[in-house]
Amino acid sequence: MAWYEGAFFYQIFPDRFFRAGPPGRPAPAGPFEPWEAPPTLRGFKGGTLWGVAEKLPYLLDLGVEAIHLNPVFASTANHRYHTVDYFQVDPILGGNEALRHLLEVAHAHGVRVILDGVFNHVGATHPWFQKALEDPSSPERGMFTFYPDGSYASFWGVKHMPKLDYASALTQERFVFGKEAPVRYWMRLAHGWRLDVAHSIGEGGTNRKNARWLRALARAAKEEREDALVFGELSYDTVPTLRAHTLDGAMHYAGFAHPVMEWLSGRDLHGNPVELEAEDLWRALFDHYAALPLQLRHALYTLLSSHDIPRALWRLRGDKERFKTAYALLFAFPGSPAVYYGDEVGLSQPNPYEVWRGDPYCRAPFPWDEALWDKDLLAFLRRLILLKKTHPALRLGGLLPLKAPPGVLAFRRRHRGREVWAFFAKEEVRL
Repeated sequence: MAWYEGAFFYQIFPDRFFRAGPPGRPAPAGPFEPWEAPPTLRGFKGGTLWGVAEKLPYLLDLGVEAIHLNPVFASTANHRYHTVDYFQVDPILGGNEALRHLLEVAHAHGVRVILDGVFNHVGATHPWFQKALEDPSSPERGMFTFYPDGSYASFWGVKHMPKLDYASALTQERFVFGKEAPVRYWMRLAHGWRLDVAHSIGEGGTNRKNARWLRALARAAKEEREDALVFGELSYDTVPTLRAHTLDGAMHYAGFAHPVMEWLSGRDLHGNPVELEAEDLWRALFDHYAALPLQLRHALYTLLSSHDIPRALWRLRGDKERFKTAYALLFAFPGSPAVYYGDEVGLSQPNPYEVWRGDPYCRAPFPWDEALWDKDLLAFLRRLILLKKTHPALRLGGLLPLKAPPGVLAFRRRHRGREVWAFFAKEEVRL
């Protein structure tokens, strides 16, 4: 079995986790927004990788087996998806020294660290793109897709994110095949990659030959670290991409997060009313599960909240019992369960329910004042984490349906003759 099958992941948005300096030295000075203030789209809170390392005892106590970091490399944005240097950790986060320190202390405690690879596009201030803009005859020009009118392909049409063209031999060398390609370089230290917008990577300003380049990126990472985990952000149906033998897994949005939250909240990702019965939910979950290759079913990064979607507790309008149901289902279902930082202590969103938004509200700072924690939710999630880690049927077992009355989702997990039975309802059900 691979180390990541059924492993417990914890996602951290570094700017919002904890502000600290190197051991024995003060935290970096601003200008940062006040930690307790609601997040803004472009503001920095000043969280650091030193801070993540300092809070490692908290993560170990929670039972974390792997940390998934949102991007850490030099950028002009707090989310750091506008990469300007793939070999320098953002100085605000503590630079390369801080990342190396975090990796050392995490690995010393058996915790693996997964980096976020933004290999679909670069930031518009990246030197390679600046060369392409300034000199049409430069080799870097071919790394991007320029049109006759001088415009260029970018991610979602956002000009701050010019899209890489993998038809370019130079792009291939710098991002895939070269010995110092970042996908290789950082695997000498970290344990894997989450590939940002994996479904978009390709040639000619499109996702043409997407499967080929996903396979190539994954292979490059594994040539440096044989046990590296490479999974993708596949916001839509993961099945076609994963059945093409591309990646080790994906963020399980379409086959888990979306239908589960629609069932429990009565709304889709965009806030539109949805009527989903338990029977409909089972079909959505099992159809995805059954369509996936066997070796991937326990490797899917299975989640409820993330930096890109509204937080689960907020979507459930603060209903903590349904929140518990959602997370119990997460830890009972096949896959590698992931908790988005702060969900475990009841972190929600500051904006009113009528304004249906994710970013930046889903990226609020972690409330380190324990008086603000929901200790009941924290204790509940700790029990779920312990169950997942100690029951092989929950970690590696197959998925089979159980008969249940209307309104109840029921299944069993089976591994080597032992079973765990699970029953879920969003309302009280009388039998």
